[in-house]
Amino acid sequence: MLKKNYSSKLNVKKIAILIFTVYVILAVSFYFIAGYELHFRKSKGNINMLAPEAAAAEVTNGVVIEQTFTPKIQRLESITVQWSTFYRQNFGIVSMELYNLQNNSLLMQKKFDVSQITEGGITEMSVDEPIEYIHNVPLMLRIYGDSVAGSAASPLMNLSNRQKDFSLVVNGQNFDATLCFSATGEDYIWTGLHYWKFVVAFGLIIGAYLLVTYNRYKNGKKSMLVHLLFAMQKYRFLIKQLVSRDFKAKYKRSILGIFWSFLNPLLTMIVQYIVFSNIFKFDVPYYQVYLISGIIVFNYFSEACGMALTSIIGNANLITKVYVPKYIYPLTRILSSLVNLAISMIPLIMIALLSGLLPTKAYLLIPFIFVCLAIFCLGLGMLLSATMVFFRDIQFLWGVLTMIWMYLTPIFYPVDILPKSISWVLNINPLYYYISFVRKCIIDGVSPEPMMYAQCFLFSIAFLAVGAFVFKKTQDKFVLYL
Repeated sequence: MLKKNYSSKLNVKKIAILIFTVYVILAVSFYFIAGYELHFRKSKGNINMLAPEAAAAEVTNGVVIEQTFTPKIQRLESITVQWSTFYRQNFGIVSMELYNLQNNSLLMQKKFDVSQITEGGITEMSVDEPIEYIHNVPLMLRIYGDSVAGSAASPLMNLSNRQKDFSLVVNGQNFDATLCFSATGEDYIWTGLHYWKFVVAFGLIIGAYLLVTYNRYKNGKKSMLVHLLFAMQKYRFLIKQLVSRDFKAKYKRSILGIFWSFLNPLLTMIVQYIVFSNIFKFDVPYYQVYLISGIIVFNYFSEACGMALTSIIGNANLITKVYVPKYIYPLTRILSSLVNLAISMIPLIMIALLSGLLPTKAYLLIPFIFVCLAIFCLGLGMLLSATMVFFRDIQFLWGVLTMIWMYLTPIFYPVDILPKSISWVLNINPLYYYISFVRKCIIDGVSPEPMMYAQCFLFSIAFLAVGAFVFKKTQDKFVLYL
């Protein structure tokens, strides 16, 4: 029977219950930690303000300006309008109103003191609770006032960017133009609306898998989960020793020792901050935190994959003399680098605190991205270590590839400076998503959108599947080339 090959200490039933319990705890905890960002996101249909090219008309007594538009926003929050004062002091009151043309209901209204409006200034009309059910519904922004000619302000308009479903009317006369206004709001996130359905569905899948695994174990049949648990139990001492060896070897005969894990990202950040913030003048909020978070994630990726690259040929003596599952060697390299990553988080948190960013509950989400990052590096590391056995040139090609990868990842520059011709690279760059996840949690202090969780997880699983497949197919030939 298969059970006889496993240690009696391996209680599969207890482990299965523990796994399912952890899943339930994590699912419930995530709902409260993610909070608002689980259900809503900045609307993709937000109307951005056009560049001003002319003044529409002075809003004097009797003048009515009406801008109709059809928003693609699910929950409308605010409307803003840009004004011209003709560089003079004006007086009076101007009113802004927003109507739903489908049922002629008033959605928003606000009055403004014209004397407080400056040249190019913005007036904003907003609501405490977002207005719903206006997606693809025609709306009308009406502006009127009581100023007298010569002391009235005028909303600005754009003459060259005529937009579909937009029309501008001044005192009953149509204008081939668009007011310089914006409409902002948020959209529902579909996964957030159905979150508990997803939790129950995945819970049933996990529960069914665990039940099948336990039944196969009782009947003496093979199971990937049980095999993995048994391997982790049997080789846990070896894994611990290899991780400790790799970690200590890195700082062998070093005066500062482990302190370099703390100091290295900090010094790199200082140098790059001085260079890029002063020479290129990037206007990025909390640039120090933005920079060091990218450095830490990329350093882990570079170090973990670089160490995994030589994990097989570097342990040739053990592999040719003692039987140990060969995937343990790249695995331990990934884990030893993970210790450095944990230490590197200390300067990141310090810089965030010094920059005025206080810790939030979103910090609790960071371990998720580190797990995804470690899985991604394990998959890529297994692929590199396997190919390195047969093609020693891989180590030189990897150095070049790492440098290219670094420059194609927004570590020290903002995303929006990339030309459109190469911006598509970000969509296929896993590190972009991992770094963005960390920045969202620390700089914005909120959870990323659910889609980013899926993207990070799928990249990790995809690379692990490819790396494990190549590694398994080639591992029996390793001894012939070591």
